Amino acid sequence: MTKAHEITHPSGRFSNAMLAFSRWREKHIKEKTFVVVLALIVGIAGGFAALALKGMIHIISHTLTSHLSITSAQILYIIYPALGVLITLLYVRYGVRDNISHGVTKVLYAISQNKSRLKRHNMYTSLCASSVTIGFGGSVGAEGPIVFTGAAIGSQVGQWFRMSPRVLMILVGCGAAAGIAGIFKAPIAGMLFTLEVLMIDLTTVSVMPLLVASISGAVTAYVFTGYNAEFYFVQTEPFLTSRIPYTILLGVFCGLVSLYFTRVMNMMENMFRRIHNVWVRYAIGAAILAGLVYLFPPLYGEGYGSIVSLLSGNTEAILNGSIFYSERSSVLIIILVLMALTVTKAFATSATNGAGGVGGTFAPSLFVGCMAGFFFAYTLNNMFGLDLSVKNFALMGMAGVMAGVMHAPLMGIFLTAELTGGYSLFLPLLIVSALSYLTIKFFEPYSIYAMRLAQRGELLTHHKDKAVLTLLKIDNVIETDFLPVRPRMDLREMVSVISRSSRNLFPVLDDNGKLLGIVLLDEIRNIMFRTDLYRRIKVETFMSSPPAEIDINSSMEHVMKVFDDTGAWNLPVVDGERYVGFVSKSKIFNSYRRVLRHYSED
Repeated sequence: MTKAHEITHPSGRFSNAMLAFSRWREKHIKEKTFVVVLALIVGIAGGFAALALKGMIHIISHTLTSHLSITSAQILYIIYPALGVLITLLYVRYGVRDNISHGVTKVLYAISQNKSRLKRHNMYTSLCASSVTIGFGGSVGAEGPIVFTGAAIGSQVGQWFRMSPRVLMILVGCGAAAGIAGIFKAPIAGMLFTLEVLMIDLTTVSVMPLLVASISGAVTAYVFTGYNAEFYFVQTEPFLTSRIPYTILLGVFCGLVSLYFTRVMNMMENMFRRIHNVWVRYAIGAAILAGLVYLFPPLYGEGYGSIVSLLSGNTEAILNGSIFYSERSSVLIIILVLMALTVTKAFATSATNGAGGVGGTFAPSLFVGCMAGFFFAYTLNNMFGLDLSVKNFALMGMAGVMAGVMHAPLMGIFLTAELTGGYSLFLPLLIVSALSYLTIKFFEPYSIYAMRLAQRGELLTHHKDKAVLTLLKIDNVIETDFLPVRPRMDLREMVSVISRSSRNLFPVLDDNGKLLGIVLLDEIRNIMFRTDLYRRIKVETFMSSPPAEIDINSSMEHVMKVFDDTGAWNLPVVDGERYVGFVSKSKIFNSYRRVLRHYSED
């Protein structure tokens, strides 16, 4: 492409204009001020993206299901979910041609490993795919895709204006916060999501952009959909101190439910990963999803309708459109259905994603929490003659399971309160969320989003040491200016190599580049000037084995552990058996200080 053509091309003109503006901005606008402006833009865009996603899901779902009867089972509940996942699978496989599932995990990976850079198509592909998946009955949530979309918007805006990786990280958090705030109309929860789930540090630099983005995303939703809470809830029974023991039990129960949900999701995900044929995966996942939705229609889509019904006191609504429908349902049937919904939602969600659908686990965790809390109180009331408020306990269950699954107790509290307006239950919400989090933390140290990245050492966390080591890459600290020697070299040749080197360490390699050992200058200093030994002693007689070898694919956290265990100052790096170079503590410490200073600037 010629220079003249590049200038006249639309993308070329845009790039040149952004470059010129960036240069002007650097001279006239401080970075902190400009980041707040960008946060406002990202927040409004994230709010509109949330509105678009909710609107598309509502239109598709209402068109497909508004005419269905609630008094009998509907065969269409088998057809719709399978069809929706098939359409999504074809769109992703032949249209997008990229993996867009597990949006929150992808955002975490981009922050930790890809300098907060997300692809341009992520700004819209997740919206399209998830709206079809959920609208047709896929048992997943829209929140994961909107986080992915908002984060991609923030990343692209930051890249357009050539912001540094540190600012890009903040803008990715702003986009995610705006998406959550916009789709739930919950600005506080949006900000807490970035702190607890995405694990972005709250500093004087990040606090204002995150606040601006969350508020602007929520305000955008308020302007177009009103100021009503997402779920209708009116507290008719006050929370009494005599209910605290039951609240404590609910917190532990929600923690165990969260553990069950997380373990089932992982088990099913591993099962689908082992199936390499995409159409076999689709067939198995679609069959599981369709069968469960047919048996239990509340599993259709996000399930928010069932949550609203339980919070408003309409218990029998969970039987509508199912084979269990009856004008006068028995207590036992309701208890069994509530338990079944709590147990099967994880299977339906994982089957949707495993078959090729696109969606998140926010809505499923809220759904499971509501069912679990309602089941807990409803069962105790009917078995032991108690008068626990089933609505209140359903609300507390939502906060508890979300806190456990996401490992985000503050977000669970505030999101539930903002979704329902149930601020008067703040104390019991706090108790349940904290106990649920502590319970699952005993079994699972990381959230459902972070555990796979954490196992690979690719997760950025609030722990400063681990966060900085995650950002460091071993490729960037390898030193290759060590002169190699051969095992059959004599002492004279060794001294000649020493005279040309600025190092006191020499790798011993064979003809294929395999590391055989090392020679330390200090260990041969007593013989290196004895000319009578020059022809008699070979390198192989005085070389030694290194304290340890570092594989080139090792994480920096593992590298530092090896240094601590061996007490060495330099260690060789190998690729298989082939020598690559050396890594030293001093090089790592210098890089560590540079990265820490760069990402901690206020």
